[in-house]
Amino acid sequence: MSRYPSTGHALVRLVAGCVLQYPGDYFHDELPRLRAALTGAPAEPAALLGAFLDEAEAQTPIELCSQYTSTFDTRNRRCLYLTWWVDGDTRRRGLSLVRLKRIYRDFGLEFASEELPDFLPVALEFAAREEEAGTELLQEHRAGLELLRLALTESGSPYARVLEAVCATLPGPSPETRAEAKALAKNGPPQELVGAGSALEPFGPGIDMPLDFPSSAPTDLPWPTTPERIPA
Repeated sequence: MSRYPSTGHALVRLVAGCVLQYPGDYFHDELPRLRAALTGAPAEPAALLGAFLDEAEAQTPIELCSQYTSTFDTRNRRCLYLTWWVDGDTRRRGLSLVRLKRIYRDFGLEFASEELPDFLPVALEFAAREEEAGTELLQEHRAGLELLRLALTESGSPYARVLEAVCATLPGPSPETRAEAKALAKNGPPQELVGAGSALEPFGPGIDMPLDFPSSAPTDLPWPTTPERIPA
């Protein structure tokens, strides 16, 4: 955990990002470290994530993997890719993905993964490493996060608790209905909840440069999908 900030919200985002990845065969091996990380997190989101970990521990790896794959898909509007909620499967989404890669690079992070840069666990690690800019990025996609949370809640999925914990790290209350969340998508978050001087510029020089490079540096928590920091 030493590579990351130790503030409460950062810890919540790190643990949430871990459990929102495909669990695989070794997820249960990570449970002690995930629980240990939550000891430094705020009580409410830590309790939500702890309840999810309890349910996950009670399942076999096969059961947990099956639950994950049946939970997250676009058909049921339960998608873990942030730009999908804004752009759908359109050409505009490609520009949004390039912009995200550029944001990571501007903060010294080189995206290197077979995953897309809008994958929620990737955004959560960025938001843990760079809390101010990361919070702004998550706020930018707040409507999609809240719609995903509501969809998971309506389906009775234990993953709803994970999204509740993530949203609890963001300023302002969560919308209670789909209509409220859609209004948030249309109007954006209240101005007082958004930084006046945005660090997330839309585009910059060199957006057509290839940004994918191999990554091999180890981490303390399992992050196979994340950006890698550029050496100073």
